Amino acid sequence: MASGIEVSTECKGIFEEIRKLKQHRYVIFAIKQEREINVEVVGRRNASYDDFLDDLRKGGPEECRYAVYDYAYHHQCQGASSTCLKEKLFLMLWCPMQAKIKDKMLYSSSFAALKKEFNGVQKYIQATELDEACRECVEEQLRVLDRN
Repeated sequence: MASGIEVSTECKGIFEEIRKLKQHRYVIFAIKQEREINVEVVGRRNASYDDFLDDLRKGGPEECRYAVYDYAYHHQCQGASSTCLKEKLFLMLWCPMQAKIKDKMLYSSSFAALKKEFNGVQKYIQATELDEACRECVEEQLRVLDRN
């Protein structure tokens, strides 16, 4: 933890509720008082991706955030006529272009602490604009991990 920022126990608990128990669709984290990463929003299991994007940007156009999302999509294997449901966890660092440089640096340097704590995440995504966080862009990155 080069930044000295701690990951709260609540963050770890909510992550496990998503990863193991499938109780929530997503969680959004924020650094509070520049000391600890805390839970800000927990998304219902039936929440949409648009709900996620709204909650991610709820703090305003200058606010950085972290998020874990349990993303589900259908995958068709080569040579198969049916599809199967795939679920993959991704961890996102949201640092909008309008954010203050100090905040961008703090969130970027603390991203490693979350990566270390959250075992089971399949993809790490960094986004500075909505185009990089949109459903299509994220799904494309997750599908790269699929075997044909």
